[in-house]
Amino acid sequence: MSAKGIFLRRLAVSAITALSLMGAANAADMSEEAIAERIAPVGSVYLEGEAPVETAAAPTGPRTGDAVYNTYCMACHATGAAGAPLAGDAAAWEPRLAQGRDIVNNHAINGFNGMPARGTCMDCSDEEIVAAIDHMLAL
Repeated sequence: MSAKGIFLRRLAVSAITALSLMGAANAADMSEEAIAERIAPVGSVYLEGEAPVETAAAPTGPRTGDAVYNTYCMACHATGAAGAPLAGDAAAWEPRLAQGRDIVNNHAINGFNGMPARGTCMDCSDEEIVAAIDHMLAL
């Protein structure tokens, strides 16, 4: 074996030894607190009825058009995905608005062509969907 090969082999053995000693040093702390910390569960499992389940706070009132747009509508109406008219693009909205605002609202609420019903916001009220449309038209 060449001198370079012997050097690399010794270097590898030294690195493995150093890493092993570092791991052993961490595990060497045998105090009760250190052991309890190492074997503590990562999470908890509760059966139904044993502990309350924390849920996200329900909205206290209707969401603004801006909030609905940024959460549910932006993915398509900021990129034009699936033929969605871009928010703030008056030329793209013009043929839709020519049908009447009631038709536009109906398509947004019930879905039409590539537009899913309620823009996938299944817990949005009709008023929140209309507010999101108003927001898009105002951009």
